[in-house]
Amino acid sequence: MATSRIAIIGTGVIGAMTAWQLTRRGAEVLTFDAHSPGHDRGASAGESRIFRTIYKEGPGYVPLLQRSSGLWRDLERTTGSDLLTMCGGLTIGRADHPDVQAVRRCAEGHGLDHEVLDANRSRERFPQHAVDDDEVAVFDPAAGVLRPELAVQAALHAAEASGATLLPHHPVRKVAETARGWRITSNGKDFDADHVVFAPGPWASRLEPLRGLPVEVRLITACWWAARDHAAHLPDRLPITIRRHREAGFSCFPSLDGASIKTVPHHLGFPVLDSPDALPRNASPEFVRAASAAAARLLPGVVPHPIRIGTYAEGFTPDEHALLGALPGLRNATVMTGFSGHGFKLAPVFGEIGADLVLTGGTAHDIDHLDPSRFTNA
Repeated sequence: MATSRIAIIGTGVIGAMTAWQLTRRGAEVLTFDAHSPGHDRGASAGESRIFRTIYKEGPGYVPLLQRSSGLWRDLERTTGSDLLTMCGGLTIGRADHPDVQAVRRCAEGHGLDHEVLDANRSRERFPQHAVDDDEVAVFDPAAGVLRPELAVQAALHAAEASGATLLPHHPVRKVAETARGWRITSNGKDFDADHVVFAPGPWASRLEPLRGLPVEVRLITACWWAARDHAAHLPDRLPITIRRHREAGFSCFPSLDGASIKTVPHHLGFPVLDSPDALPRNASPEFVRAASAAAARLLPGVVPHPIRIGTYAEGFTPDEHALLGALPGLRNATVMTGFSGHGFKLAPVFGEIGADLVLTGGTAHDIDHLDPSRFTNA
């Protein structure tokens, strides 16, 4: 299925990776974004993101993660960037916690290298975490930490080097079908395309063709904590971590800024926002006190008062799996949104899939569980 011009609306990590994959196959690409590449309002920001191969969200993701790992390295080679640092990954919690059990099932079912450490061994190897006597840690050696803002910029740089036209600070006001394809209106101008890729992240409801999709905007808040022993919290000693404790739950990232580590509290929830433009730029005192209590209880090597707080918007679907595929009821339109907080690590392979769908109408990757029609047909 030949196309002469492909428009991508949204250049967070998904849109950026799709642009890179399309241009490396020789496609003509035009991208739109209301903000700058790597901006801090959506989900493709926050200094660090997790990469892991043993996946509690479902073993069906493992082949996609393995492919994504290679594509991350491909993008690094292409752009001379340092995007993914392999530091290993931990899932810590009681042995009967559903996430701990899911991680173990995934590892065992796919024959993935891993270790299960009891409380004593966990404390010996990873004293950065306070591990209770009834807890275990599952170690995934094929895990690491990603640099999100740099990744977005690297993918767009590669796309532009291959001929893509990038239009930052071009909010899309209207997108409509025409007799030949699509017309996008931005900054008072009309742009025509044969195929449109919708990758708007939490801004999905702002675009008329996507308003029927069940994408809910939620607030994600991250906290940075000063490390008392900085060397002990660098990636060579502190793995990325998913913590599941009876008193708190969070994701934890090694230090990349030379001073602090980051956590994203999960037990405090991801509140619904009316729109991503309603994103608060500060956390409430109640949130900070609760996050500080979790840090004091479970991260003995940090000063339990955040030195930095960041807020971000993300689009979630009801089942917390993405919408990836042909946009139901419309021709020459691909939707890629609703990644629900766990799309970043998979972005290169999702970009490859997006390019497959645009250029051939299908993909060899198994993405049946991401079909957008699963909600429209319900």
